[in-house]
Amino acid sequence: MIPDKNTAKQLSGTVLAYVGDAVVEVMVRTELVSLGITDTARFNELALRFVTAKAQSAAYAAAEPYLTEEETEILKRGRNAAITHRPKNQTQSDYRRATGFEALMGYLYLSGERERACEIFQKTYISVIDNIKNKAL
Repeated sequence: MIPDKNTAKQLSGTVLAYVGDAVVEVMVRTELVSLGITDTARFNELALRFVTAKAQSAAYAAAEPYLTEEETEILKRGRNAAITHRPKNQTQSDYRRATGFEALMGYLYLSGERERACEIFQKTYISVIDNIKNKAL
């Protein structure tokens, strides 16, 4: 059962990021398929343009101007969550901001605001999507 907005708002930043990680992954896969990418060998290569901590940190920065006060609060809560580990090849700053972005996406999904999550995804990754389109054509 999917929680309502109030329940989603009470979840920790790390729980929201856990769900948000899966939400972003599904959005990335859907976007790649919608772009006409059919070479399965390229899926993972192209997906990395969206899902690394560096890419999600950039998405965090790109999202900020479009967010409501409530969404900004969730973004920051995710960023400031107690993180016990990070990949060795990522900076602490990028990893924290990526966690914030995932928390936002998880919150939007769990609160039933899927269209808003898609809108933010499209706005934050527009340059990545355009780059893939230009190279795929």
